[in-house]
Amino acid sequence: MSDWWRGAVFYQIYPRSYCDANGDGIGDLKGITQKIPYIASLGVDAVWISPFYKSPMADFGYDVSDYLAVDPMFGDLDDFDAMLAELHKHGLKLIIDLVLSHTSDQHAWFQESKKDTTNPKADWYVWADPKPDGSAPNNWQSLFGGIAWDYDCHRGQYYMHSFLSSQPDLNVRNPEVQEALLDVARFWLERGVDGFRLDVANFYMHDEQLRDNPPRLEFDPDRVYNGLYTKPCPYDRQLHVYDKSQPENLVFIERLRALVDEYKDCMMVAEIGDDNNMKICTEYTYGDKRFHTAYNLELLAWLEGAEKIKDLFEEYDSYEGGWPAWALSNHDVLRVASRGAPEDDFLKAARVKALLAMLTCLRGTLYMYQGEELGLPEADVPYELMQDPFGIFLYPDSKGRDGCRTPIPWSHDQRHAGFSTGEKTWLPIPDEHTARSVSLQEDDPDSPLHFTRTFLKWRKQFPALISGDISFYDMTDEVLLFARTDGAEKIIAGFNLGDAATTISIEDNWDVLSGSGLPCGDVTDNKVTLPAFGAFFAQAS
Repeated sequence: MSDWWRGAVFYQIYPRSYCDANGDGIGDLKGITQKIPYIASLGVDAVWISPFYKSPMADFGYDVSDYLAVDPMFGDLDDFDAMLAELHKHGLKLIIDLVLSHTSDQHAWFQESKKDTTNPKADWYVWADPKPDGSAPNNWQSLFGGIAWDYDCHRGQYYMHSFLSSQPDLNVRNPEVQEALLDVARFWLERGVDGFRLDVANFYMHDEQLRDNPPRLEFDPDRVYNGLYTKPCPYDRQLHVYDKSQPENLVFIERLRALVDEYKDCMMVAEIGDDNNMKICTEYTYGDKRFHTAYNLELLAWLEGAEKIKDLFEEYDSYEGGWPAWALSNHDVLRVASRGAPEDDFLKAARVKALLAMLTCLRGTLYMYQGEELGLPEADVPYELMQDPFGIFLYPDSKGRDGCRTPIPWSHDQRHAGFSTGEKTWLPIPDEHTARSVSLQEDDPDSPLHFTRTFLKWRKQFPALISGDISFYDMTDEVLLFARTDGAEKIIAGFNLGDAATTISIEDNWDVLSGSGLPCGDVTDNKVTLPAFGAFFAQAS
């Protein structure tokens, strides 16, 4: 078994918004297949595709009604097989999203489970009797707002939902459920996928006694805990001791790992969301019987500041765990190009390049979100065109997740920026995205797109930047400086994350490395003057 995923750069595709091949205004699998040469040209190693399974789309595919079928809006299994073959032909691995914590309420399993308390699937979901006064079984809250329980009159019981009420939680404690979920994973492994991204992987099991979560005694009403909301919600007022991250969950994860290990060179990355993200990430990647790596959420909320990144790594290393994974953007958060961005357009572009280089030089498995290679900012979707139910519910305090999910602009001079030939697209494509289209950036040698290709190709020359250890230097909060070491190779990387030039001193003996595509600035003796959002790479001698 190889460790190809260590230090690999994954490219996340949100299929609704990548490329529309059939003209209905929604991206599909054939559209992705058409763009695989472009994806390969970026220099990434693998692709992660968000859910494409059959679904009523209440949560845009994270509410699965059939794990073994492709939703017709995306195509069919033949389209999936063709896409997978083309990715492999171009030397790219593919991992797919597995949502094992919950299903859609339209899934056949839930439809049977809710009939009564004696049917064969009666215990496949988390059901509980009301309290004597008829209220919910405990105080658990849904991450998306409101209590985590809905009453079902067919059974005369409540069912648990950590997310939408139309996303009932599976009872993964049930051995039959575990077998069914393992069969789902086996189905896709047999089709040839290279692994899985496990959605909310620490949510699989709850406390068997359904004990109340304790209150968060140090709750800060001015802090935003959950990125979906502009103000703290009831979920944030609890310490999540009993509704997730249960020790028994690790036993099922080890069963899942044993299955994946039956297939050559496959891997799993877990999405972890917990009060103590770092600790749970390391627990879930400990040894060689759990997840290969864990997708950490901390940088998805990061605005700026080198010290924060240094602190994250030091916290991670304080626990005994496995290989980390990092991302700056995904389909659920404000695009990183719009978080703490300067006003000046030149500095915006420079910052986008510096952040991509910084991310892909960190120790871990790295995840780029589609459009990050173009430096796309968050789109401003008008209320009447919004699709995200949370954005609609919270408007105008928050616009939800639509702004990071708008379609990719392929061409500046085609209808719908070349994304679709249809009458309209499921979300609008803003003019500022069309101005950053692939076609325009192809013609601009200084574009973020060309930089992405240059840098990822350059990075592959140095094993230390891929799989080496990492150690940090003490610097100002604007400068992140660290060394990656692999055997005799030691690469020093420095990033100015501020909008003004700064000078750093490095006592090591080193030789400047050129060719990264980022401006380095003046080098005198052991001092380097970095321009705003510039970077410095050297090989220690």
